[in-house]
Amino acid sequence: MLLMVDHVTRYVYDRPVRRVVQSHRLTPSRFDGQKTLDWTITVTDGVAGGSFRDGAGDLLQGWTVPGPVSEIEVRVTGRVETRDLVGVLRGHRELVMPDCYLNDTPSTRADMAIIALADLATGAANPLSSAHILSDAVAEAIAYRPGATKAQTTAAEALALGEGVCQDHAHVLIAAARHIGLPARYVSGYLLVTDENSEAAHAWAELHVAGLGWVGFDPANACCPDDRYIRLGSGLDAQDAAPIRGVSRGVGQESLDVKVAVLSEQQ
Repeated sequence: MLLMVDHVTRYVYDRPVRRVVQSHRLTPSRFDGQKTLDWTITVTDGVAGGSFRDGAGDLLQGWTVPGPVSEIEVRVTGRVETRDLVGVLRGHRELVMPDCYLNDTPSTRADMAIIALADLATGAANPLSSAHILSDAVAEAIAYRPGATKAQTTAAEALALGEGVCQDHAHVLIAAARHIGLPARYVSGYLLVTDENSEAAHAWAELHVAGLGWVGFDPANACCPDDRYIRLGSGLDAQDAAPIRGVSRGVGQESLDVKVAVLSEQQ
């Protein structure tokens, strides 16, 4: 499938800031399930800095906006050809050992409720079956409801609430998987959506399964990633895998507006 992306992130400051430095994880991953045909990233008055591919295989690009500046627009446009690999991250080159993704973060720490959910996978026939059981359990336990949670909401808080967004589904699945010894990580990317209540900027989890490698699970949509998905990058949690991270120098308060559109060639 050919997917076309138009992603605009706009930062507005109530007082001009003197300098903004950002790190972008906004370039599609290289693996057998997707091929980037063209991809452009622009930053208002931005100066591109160094770039490198980290141990997880993600491309990170630095940007600096000297300022003073009151508004910055980061725009991503491009086309990606995708294939359905039933969730398996085949052909992705990385150096980080899977066991590194057994480490908890404050966002993905398991409480007693998450441990109880993880116990549902006890007795599964194999690790892949365990992963599917956990993903299905998270999908059932957390209703998709935009606005119910915040960026800082932890996995334990989201599960207790029983509703949230894709970030919350991914965090709970990651916490449960790590508890039973399955390395798990957070993935950010895009999704072709047809439901106006869904968002094209998306996140899911990858669990490492012996014999298969990394396999994606999206509890928010009760499926494994297919050719509707574009993978950008991964991390221990949402903050670690954020497409844009940055700091500004100044006292201005920042407001943020994000618009993402993903279209297919058939539309």
